[in-house]
Amino acid sequence: MISTNGQEIPDDPKIMADMGIIYNGKGQRNSLADPFNEYQGKIAIEIRGQSSQMFPMKSYSVDLKKATGGSLDASLLGMPAESDWVLYAPYTDKTLLRNVLAYTIAASLGQWAPRCRFVELVLNDDYRGVYVLMEKIKRNSNRVAITKIASGDASGDAVTGGYIFSLDKEPDGWWSDFCGRQFSYVYPKVEDIAGMQASYLKKFVDSFEASLQAPYFQDPERGVRHYADLNTFMDYFYVNEISRNVDGYRLSSFFHKDRNTTDGRIKAGPVWDYDLAFRNADYCDGSADTGWAFRFNRVCPADPAGLVPFWWDRLFKDTAYVAALRCRWKQVRSGVVSEAKLTQVIDSIAALVNEAQQRHFARWPVLGQYVWPNPQPIPATYAGEIAQLKTWLVSRLHWIDQNLPNTGNCMDWPEKQPGTFLLKAYPNPFTGDLPVRILSRGQQSVDLLIYDMSGRRMYHTTVPAQQGMNQVLLPSAAWAPGVYLVRAANGEGEKQVLRLIKR
Repeated sequence: MISTNGQEIPDDPKIMADMGIIYNGKGQRNSLADPFNEYQGKIAIEIRGQSSQMFPMKSYSVDLKKATGGSLDASLLGMPAESDWVLYAPYTDKTLLRNVLAYTIAASLGQWAPRCRFVELVLNDDYRGVYVLMEKIKRNSNRVAITKIASGDASGDAVTGGYIFSLDKEPDGWWSDFCGRQFSYVYPKVEDIAGMQASYLKKFVDSFEASLQAPYFQDPERGVRHYADLNTFMDYFYVNEISRNVDGYRLSSFFHKDRNTTDGRIKAGPVWDYDLAFRNADYCDGSADTGWAFRFNRVCPADPAGLVPFWWDRLFKDTAYVAALRCRWKQVRSGVVSEAKLTQVIDSIAALVNEAQQRHFARWPVLGQYVWPNPQPIPATYAGEIAQLKTWLVSRLHWIDQNLPNTGNCMDWPEKQPGTFLLKAYPNPFTGDLPVRILSRGQQSVDLLIYDMSGRRMYHTTVPAQQGMNQVLLPSAAWAPGVYLVRAANGEGEKQVLRLIKR
């Protein structure tokens, strides 16, 4: 319950107000007549959001305050103590849960994501419906856990972090020399960041982008891995692709960097703002269950809000990254992003808010009605919204299963391919030592023999092949230029031969 004491809540700046929270415990009913027992005190509040401000149900930024006016760190509904919070209004999202679902997926992948609680808001004695109280993205040991940077940190290791920056509408930071976008300062804020810190951050992000564009971008020392933690980029990719987020990678897209002595690589995330994801946008293929979200620019190349940086297309040309992406998918697909697990999350939320959603849609009678940018068909009931989301999500997961590049150590056996192993070698022609790859349908031993054109045996080994892709490095650096034959055989009598050319 919030009282502004007769004041209108502006977009900016925050006004002082009073807030109380009633929570009688798990399984207990809460009544407006009950005393405030979770929080009672002062807050500063303002309207938040950009395009969402056109809706009658507003989202708010809330800063807990001491009676003396300073910020107050407090735990709300079991979440770690902090002063900055968001009351998110799921007006256009009639499932009420898309943001929470995305944050749950990110957290289950091992990345920090905002913790959330479903609440009902009464503002100035006016019932405003179901809201999501969530943590704001902020540098904090319980949120984005990077090193605190002081205004005087201008050199050495101190100037290297930590930072949070983003791609979004209304940017306030530096222009990229590479991707045609302007970044925003999140931490430190634009009014707080020192000149040397701003210069350092731009230079580091420029170096990251330059390394990604360079021919040697896959080099572990000089390439993109020197500047970015690609494991976080993979998990960020999957949250955006599972949800097929129409704003993904280009708006509300956050990144952070700690000090070099801690781990100074750029990390993707935290994830944020998924109200238009999971089939909730009727433009730019936002409702499709097919296609890669990171290729948004091919669908809407003139979108004025901002395009996806070249980063994601370039990473899809990184053979090691794509191979690891497949391994990561196979790792999580049978667990935290299985249909059963995600359906369980959706059903548990729907059950939790089942009574409250009736009050919510009585206050905001939008079920079955078009609210920008809901795609057709629009279900007439809350149960229909939930069922439609689940059906779409299953189709989306299956599309990713079928279209993720089948490569690397976690490559699946090609459909309708006879035999039990495949022999591959690249590059061909080659110089130096050459990796030979054996894709095996199951666990088996494969004999590998290499001959020159005179019939002389150059190399022999028995490979204990595991299911998937196996690699053997041929000690071929000292071999003379010419043509070589690679012969592979298993105990079942299967044989394969490759012709290699050394330059």
